[in-house]
Amino acid sequence: MPTIFELAKTGAATPAELGYYFPAEFAPQESMWLSWPHKEESWPGKIDTIYAPYSLFIKEVSKGQKVNINVADAAMKNFALGHLEKAGVNLDQIRFHFFPTNDAWCRDHGPAFLINPKAEQKKVLVKWEYNAWGEKYPPHDLDNQIPIKIAAELGIPCFRPGIVMEGGSVEFNGKGTLLTSEACLLNENRNPHLNQAQIEKFLCDYYGVNHILWVGDGIVGDDTDGHIDDITRFVNSDTVVTVVEENKSDENHHLLHENLDRLKQMRLEDGKQLNIVELPMPSPVIYEDQRLPASYANFYIANESLIVPTFRDKNDQKALDILTNCFPNRRVVGIDSTDIIWGLGSFHCLSQQEPAIQ
Repeated sequence: MPTIFELAKTGAATPAELGYYFPAEFAPQESMWLSWPHKEESWPGKIDTIYAPYSLFIKEVSKGQKVNINVADAAMKNFALGHLEKAGVNLDQIRFHFFPTNDAWCRDHGPAFLINPKAEQKKVLVKWEYNAWGEKYPPHDLDNQIPIKIAAELGIPCFRPGIVMEGGSVEFNGKGTLLTSEACLLNENRNPHLNQAQIEKFLCDYYGVNHILWVGDGIVGDDTDGHIDDITRFVNSDTVVTVVEENKSDENHHLLHENLDRLKQMRLEDGKQLNIVELPMPSPVIYEDQRLPASYANFYIANESLIVPTFRDKNDQKALDILTNCFPNRRVVGIDSTDIIWGLGSFHCLSQQEPAIQ
């Protein structure tokens, strides 16, 4: 009988057929994976300002789990260590990997970890193809190899569906439901040879889900063509928070209202309606005449904390209060993301969780 390594390599069986699934982010985690930011073109004129909030993010998450960081070489590792030490990070919780990257967005180029606690091989990963959101930011060849390198180092099977997919485009409740957006997954710059039904089959086969829900568009300024992690997030198996824009003259008002209407009509895998919690949007964050995709929904759910981007805005505290009610068993920590968002993403975009085996 072929081993799971052979099955992963040949594609003779999908993760779903073997009983694997992608856990919800609020499930217990073994670690968080990051790729240390180094590409100045992603934060033109501002990259030096992001390391303090980025290191604070690592400090908070590492209080409850390990943090793995991809770096190019010893020089980048030492540079990172300097910032982490300055922030007071417990370095016993940090592990560096000499895996060079083109950019920092590990949510999208990192591995998708799946688990099956009943299997002999309890954890596998999926390596989707990564094309920098429709070939927007070449080169991306190093980023596209990251999951393969992680699988080899961890000694776990690596499934390769062969289609483009990004971690920020999908959201999970851990019970079989996946939430995504039409603007991103149906965009011709990703998988033009696939229709919606074919994409849904890949999602079910390689994420171990059985129920797909679709919202429409993403927020203004999002260069990923509408990632779900800026819009709507599961906070438990039957509840989502979704951003809304109260200002009717704002460009985001109509599209977010449409998404809210869709969510109200949706049913989960068990037929139940979604519980929906509305989350405000910050006032427009504009830098060098460009509107940036600032959203409180781009939070990271860690074992002990919830890390929320804030924007020096009147709605910061309102968003933190709402999320505190959603996560009563976690510390809700707001970290200023005003400089980080110049890179067109925040804490969730920068990170990828590795689930624990239960």
